[in-house]
Amino acid sequence: MTNQLQLGKFNLNKTQVTQFLLEYLVFFGILVLVIITAIIQPNFLTAQNFTNLMRQFGPLSFVALGMTFIIIGGFIDLSVPGLISIVAIITLSLVDTIGEAPAMLIGLLLGTSLGCLNGSVLVISGASTQAKALFITYGMSQLYGAIALFHTGGRSMNRTLIAHPMPITTAIGTGMVGFLSLSFVIFLCFLVILYIFQSKTLFGRYINYTGGNIVAAELNGIPTKRIMVLIYAICGFMAAVGAMVLFSRVTVTTPTVGAGFERDAIMSVVVGGTSLMGGKGSVVRTMLGVSLVVLMSNCMNLLGVQTHLQEVLRGAILVTAIWLDHRRHL
Repeated sequence: MTNQLQLGKFNLNKTQVTQFLLEYLVFFGILVLVIITAIIQPNFLTAQNFTNLMRQFGPLSFVALGMTFIIIGGFIDLSVPGLISIVAIITLSLVDTIGEAPAMLIGLLLGTSLGCLNGSVLVISGASTQAKALFITYGMSQLYGAIALFHTGGRSMNRTLIAHPMPITTAIGTGMVGFLSLSFVIFLCFLVILYIFQSKTLFGRYINYTGGNIVAAELNGIPTKRIMVLIYAICGFMAAVGAMVLFSRVTVTTPTVGAGFERDAIMSVVVGGTSLMGGKGSVVRTMLGVSLVVLMSNCMNLLGVQTHLQEVLRGAILVTAIWLDHRRHL
């Protein structure tokens, strides 16, 4: 029979095989990247590069976890670049005045509050589709970025020039827990917490229902407006955590330090298998998507691929991921 593959006791038609390959394409991508790079560049499998990979995981992984809930809920968030920038700038500017820990707490509250503001603006404006959310959150990103620029006068901030000690930031940037970087351990803790929230709580299921069909969810009594504010608050909080991990790794922070994170976060979420149509996805699969994106960047750097060509490849992968997401739902 031409439309079936016989594997032992199992008969698989072409559609099932195609769906299987599409569903687990990220695993094959990671495997191929690792094998090819390990053969061409022996330094890829060293302990030093493994530590470097874990640290590269940092900022993007937190942003991607937050973006997962946005996309599962049927929306999109392009405010991430401006949000990361303003949180990083405001937090660092407060360290000398009130101390490191209080400044970081204010940064987390600021990120969460701005996330709530994003969701509230969408609710008030009646935005119920990804298209409307895309334009509104892009505008919010421009607003946050402009505030960051105004706050610093367009100048960058050098973390080494801050007089107050910053032991927490130093620990996040360079600390290790056994053979794992501290930032990666923090990411794993958030991954477990958000997985439990998504899979074991009522509001976690509400997010899936809202993304699956917002009209049907409303008719069934699900508080979709509160869900919208909730998912953007989660994304804002996680972006704030990502901002702090980011400035713990770099010496100089600019008012545009968050640029590009929204693209890589969306790519990680979609490559990981979360549907752009909403209603389906998992933070665990997002971790796989982040792994592929970080591995791709690390491998291209080790292989000496030029920066502009890396940007071309990232764009191509994002387009391919969106196309494959569409194919999965045909």
